[in-house]
Amino acid sequence: METDEAVVFITVDDGWYRDAGARRVLLEERVPASLFLLPQAYEQEPGFFQGLLNGGPSRMENHTVNHPDLRQLDAAGQRAELCGARDRNLAAVGDAPRLVRPPYGLYDERTLVAARQCGAKALVTWTHDFTGVGEREGETPELRAGDIVLLHFTPTLEADLRRTLEAARAAGLKPAQLRDHVGE
Repeated sequence: METDEAVVFITVDDGWYRDAGARRVLLEERVPASLFLLPQAYEQEPGFFQGLLNGGPSRMENHTVNHPDLRQLDAAGQRAELCGARDRNLAAVGDAPRLVRPPYGLYDERTLVAARQCGAKALVTWTHDFTGVGEREGETPELRAGDIVLLHFTPTLEADLRRTLEAARAAGLKPAQLRDHVGE
């Protein structure tokens, strides 16, 4: 995302694996993460996520109800996925998601229309996927201002968060809340 500010955006998808170490990093470091949670994952352990949302600057965003490839659905199916997740998230936390992350980063023109119809300010993907990056070949990518880092609620999340925060510091960047930097 283009920005003149020295910021990076940390996003965490899904929500199936909940780790106390990752939660501690998010809260103690006051990481303004965008949590693209699936409603069913949230509903399995709402206290875990409420602690993140109430105790820190993280915010819940929209990642659909069932995590489908949205391109495989007609317009009504896409609206059902996006508006359904919005409604369940709003009911759970009292704050409507403002951003949509399509599963797998895959979308089409119908997705953009459905996202707007379901109240989203923007549809976002990512610049770098740091999920399990320490387990893959190669070095951690160098971050630049406006990069969006994708993480997942997996067993590597705590290490992935620490690696992301270190890469941000090394680049002179500060994590910022994505929803606050996306235009209408």
